[in-house]
Amino acid sequence: MMNAMLLKTYGEDAKFEATEIEKPETEAGHVLVKIAATSVNTVDTMIRNMGEELPLSPALPALLGMDFAGTVEAVGEGVENYSVGDEVYGCAGGLADLPGTLAEYIAADSDLIAHKPKNLSMREAAALPLVAITAYEGLKRAGIGAGQKVLVHGGSGGVGHVALQLAKHWGAEVYSTGGGDAQLALIEKLGATGINYKTESVEDYVEKHTGGAGFELIFDTVGGKNLPKSFEAAALNGQIATTVSMCELDLNPVHFKGLSLHVVFMLIPMLHHFKRYEHGAILADLASIIESSDFEVVLDETNFSLEEAGEAHARLESGKAMGKVVIDF
Repeated sequence: MMNAMLLKTYGEDAKFEATEIEKPETEAGHVLVKIAATSVNTVDTMIRNMGEELPLSPALPALLGMDFAGTVEAVGEGVENYSVGDEVYGCAGGLADLPGTLAEYIAADSDLIAHKPKNLSMREAAALPLVAITAYEGLKRAGIGAGQKVLVHGGSGGVGHVALQLAKHWGAEVYSTGGGDAQLALIEKLGATGINYKTESVEDYVEKHTGGAGFELIFDTVGGKNLPKSFEAAALNGQIATTVSMCELDLNPVHFKGLSLHVVFMLIPMLHHFKRYEHGAILADLASIIESSDFEVVLDETNFSLEEAGEAHARLESGKAMGKVVIDF
């Protein structure tokens, strides 16, 4: 048996309940991981609040949580890259029929994990998988390259703070929008030029930083109603990646500028068992990048235990968190 925090109902008032459940078996192709830390993502709070309205929500009682870092305790048949005692990280559960990480153990598909970066703590590693895979995939699909002028919308957020560091690592000249002094200070600290979207118009910062030509690549982590600003800020034949596109938009500006729009929905491999090995490969490459650079993982100042999963969700939903909210075991 193992301790877990389960949801018995969905909805804005839904509460996590401490419950003892069966410790998972180690199937072929999987590893059993003793979880050291997990982080909270916006999609976790969406599942808790919306439940069956989201096609990716687990059946009740639900074991949520997607990201984790921990230590391999058992290795299933056919797994060759991992041994008992290895420290690993990944995003491998908490949706559809995949049990989540708000528990002491997870039986994770070995394709969805990688060896943890050696220079990160368990807390830092647990904060990364979902946002880092998203950032990596978006930049790669948009053709990131050295010398490009890249704009990241929301560079102080979970995906944004990783995206601007990766873009810089790959040789781009990086700019990023933020909405306050703390956000802009973080953006500058991470190596990008800050743009206050509340005081600078798109026209003004495009002129100031690109001479009116526009940015060759834009990663819009805000998306939705912000996408027209990305269309306006993009250079001719520019590339735009976004994580939020569930909206109706006028694509006329996209047509007349010849823009390419890349929608990143990183949960597809987990939901559809589609090319899961790509997530493991991305996490392995990220570990190499992190171990060879001054990459910074931004964590919120708060600390939560497994039993405080509800408080951790509330912290993320409050909008007051600066960096990823992490739960320690």
